[in-house]
Amino acid sequence: MRRWSALLVTLVLGWSHLATAADKSIEIGYMPIIPVSQAFVVLQNGTLEKAGIKDPQLFKFQNGPAIVQALLSGQLDVAYLGIGPAMVARAKGADIKVVASNIVEQVSMVALGKLAPYFDNGDTKTAFARFKADNGHKAVISTFPVGSVPETVLQYWLHHQLGMTDQQIADNIRIIYQGTAQVQQSLMTGAVDGAAILEPVVSIVKDRKSDAKVVASGSQMFPNQPGAVLVVREKLIQSDPELVKTLVKAHIAATNELRNDPETAAKAVGKYVGGGRLPSRIVLNAIKNSHDEFQADPNAIIEGTHTMRDFQAKQGTLKVNVDLNSLFDNHFYNELNQE
Repeated sequence: MRRWSALLVTLVLGWSHLATAADKSIEIGYMPIIPVSQAFVVLQNGTLEKAGIKDPQLFKFQNGPAIVQALLSGQLDVAYLGIGPAMVARAKGADIKVVASNIVEQVSMVALGKLAPYFDNGDTKTAFARFKADNGHKAVISTFPVGSVPETVLQYWLHHQLGMTDQQIADNIRIIYQGTAQVQQSLMTGAVDGAAILEPVVSIVKDRKSDAKVVASGSQMFPNQPGAVLVVREKLIQSDPELVKTLVKAHIAATNELRNDPETAAKAVGKYVGGGRLPSRIVLNAIKNSHDEFQADPNAIIEGTHTMRDFQAKQGTLKVNVDLNSLFDNHFYNELNQE
């Protein structure tokens, strides 16, 4: 009788354990942009289901600051966002850790027909001043909200690469701050003269507007710029480290797929980017354009993150002190890299 009772208890506990594993649920935040393509590959390749997560709750955001607010309000267990907003979230109290990088040098400067020629002819450092002198108005440039990676990269480019002062920028450029869809719409309608923006917007605009041109690549705007990253809650690291390790392992595999098999990766990415309505050739082109920039190793972006943090602090856009040693948790990546 005791043996049957013990067997019954074992069966009940076993079923309870299986139910708990099967009932795992996590909230994932992301932006519908190429720099977080690893998220889309992971969501489509069965990794989460194998880890016991049948139906992850997905939350789409148009910009990094919006994800920061979600993290600060206690929403999201996992997020794919820019390193700039990640720093802000951590500094303001969000218990997040960067466990992997997504991409580097991701931001490009796209100029439309009226502005682009000023970067083809003459000194690029005076392009905006010459544009204003000839056209009678400031160049209008769109980018993401203040504190985002694209906005930071734009400011870094203007100050450090073009050598413009704050006054010269104010005199010659009007910067407007928008979400991904709004930046794209502004470029497509000609409401702006250019934008510091990410893929797939770069490929979309170049495909549909013959006068659109990349006048500065990511490496030219901010060399070694850190970009989007994968962050997880510390409580998730503590409660389920194996799940986090599984996510990082899948992230590394997704990065390799994006670099080495873009055709396969594009099928997954295309379901999330552009509302799933972008032509497959645009998605594939955007991935191929980002080939050299996809980077999973969080160790590779630490130095660039220090540079970005110091620049944002000097600009006044990072108003809180952030300890970068507490922001990164590289041990998952490092262990997987040694296996």
